[in-house]
Amino acid sequence: MAKTLVEIKQGLDGNVGRRLRIKANGGRKKTIERYGTLSETYPSVFIVELDQDENAFERVSYSYADILTETVELSFSEELEAVAGEQ
Repeated sequence: MAKTLVEIKQGLDGNVGRRLRIKANGGRKKTIERYGTLSETYPSVFIVELDQDENAFERVSYSYADILTETVELSFSEELEAVAGEQ
């Protein structure tokens, strides 16, 4: 796990355009799991384009602090990219 916000941002900058799985804390012991593509990174936040067949909205944004505090967990995988290529 990265130790600073700068390291987290640099790590995500290199993965723009890749498929990922997001596990986010939804509150009250609820975990939200979504799939999408990392589309953009900004100085304070990053944007994920979600798969449309599974979600009611197109995009979500999270701050790098969400990853640092483990509120959000991202998983990049070649398996996810292979599934996207088939669609």
